[in-house]
Amino acid sequence: MPSETGKSDMERIGLFSEMEYISIGDKYVSPFNRPFNDAASKNKQMLPGGNKEKAATQAGYFDPVYARIFEGESYLNPVQLRRRYRMAESKKNLGKPFLPSNGEKFPCGIGTYYGTIGGPCAYFSAQAKDKMPYVAPGKNLYTNPGKKGTGYGYANLTIGKPYPHSVELYDQGRINFKKMSEEHHRLMKGGAFKLNLYPREYFDVNPYHDDKPLPPPKKQPPPAPVTQPFKPTSPAKKPGGMKAGTFDPYPTHSVDPYIVQLAKPVTTNKQGRVFHPSPGPKSRPVRSIMSLNVEKSLNATNYTNPQVMSY
Repeated sequence: MPSETGKSDMERIGLFSEMEYISIGDKYVSPFNRPFNDAASKNKQMLPGGNKEKAATQAGYFDPVYARIFEGESYLNPVQLRRRYRMAESKKNLGKPFLPSNGEKFPCGIGTYYGTIGGPCAYFSAQAKDKMPYVAPGKNLYTNPGKKGTGYGYANLTIGKPYPHSVELYDQGRINFKKMSEEHHRLMKGGAFKLNLYPREYFDVNPYHDDKPLPPPKKQPPPAPVTQPFKPTSPAKKPGGMKAGTFDPYPTHSVDPYIVQLAKPVTTNKQGRVFHPSPGPKSRPVRSIMSLNVEKSLNATNYTNPQVMSY
């Protein structure tokens, strides 16, 4: 149905008809300015006495009288207790108390025996003791001097006897190799295998290299004389509110009146009014599920113990 503004409910909120309101004529109160507990601000409230500060009196404590931790305990002197304990322990001694020996004594200088256990030592005489007569030892072992030579090519230079000479062919290895090669060539049926391929280099030959001499240079024709010098074109002209810099001149003025030409004719109905198509579906504001649950489960009766309902 059309509202006071003249728009239908479909155009305003996208519905065929707007839902009816339960509270008609009530004043709108913003949810931000609405108190949490409206009933708590109407009648008299509980007024506490305020907090108390600690002082020299008992006013800042919960108990009216200060309570001791140990009620009725006696006073004990720890110094007196330690003295009584030492006196009781000293009665257990059988004799006199133990006295430690004096400290060690330090000598008053070098060569003195003050503070030592043994005391002074006997006098040391400079007289030598009786000794056995010296007997010279015998002569050492005499050997012949070392023989000169390096050992290679010189005979009789070692400790033992020289090695005996053994007869051995000098070219025995070459003779054996010659026999093996002759036997190898005897078993061969023909000559060595050879390929008929021409050996080439790793890279191709330079195709642009030519060993022939270069032909004589061609004679260039003489340059033609310049009859008329080159003249560049004029620079572009800037349009100063006219057609000075354009290719075409200014067009002629037409005396036709100004008429707006429409691309398509305007469609009208039988009454001659302009046809307007119906608008498409429009979106409307939707409240979140959390706000709906809070509004349903939190009210004036259960605000002390709110419980959010789950769907």
